[in-house]
Amino acid sequence: MPMPTARPVSVQRLARPGLIGLLLLGLALSAQAQWKWKDASGKIQYSDLPPPSGTPDKDILQRPTPPRLQIQVVPSGGAASVPESPARAASTPSRAELEQQARQKQQEQEALAKAKEEERRIAAQRRDNCARAQDNLKLIESGVRLGRPNERGENIPMDDKQRADELQRTRAVIASECR
Repeated sequence: MPMPTARPVSVQRLARPGLIGLLLLGLALSAQAQWKWKDASGKIQYSDLPPPSGTPDKDILQRPTPPRLQIQVVPSGGAASVPESPARAASTPSRAELEQQARQKQQEQEALAKAKEEERRIAAQRRDNCARAQDNLKLIESGVRLGRPNERGENIPMDDKQRADELQRTRAVIASECR
């Protein structure tokens, strides 16, 4: 049986599919690599991740392009018939969310108003306590004979120790309330 002769295959026929494959592979890789920078040794690097921190801006040769903004022109009155894009639907809050935010903001404002009113009430009470304590101090220091009622309602005069104790208590009230 005669041996079949091998047909010579041209190098060009083998190189074309390989060359096309390499070209397509290079395009696919460059589409994935969105960052391009020079590393510390001067080599150009490609990656889908940003360069390491500390890489100077002058060495960053290419950054990823931001996504394009898609604009839809809707005729007047036709807004209800055009479906929203998922990105836009996720970014705009619904009516219920807006109402919830408004209620929450109103509650925060009411709580703030209550806190301010409470501060005003406490400040007024402190001023009143301060004025009473100062009047009491003047009375004690004046030397007028003072007394306290006992269990039966009879007025018992204060001795010197009781007067000194009352004077000390009044000064402490003044120190805490009259700031």
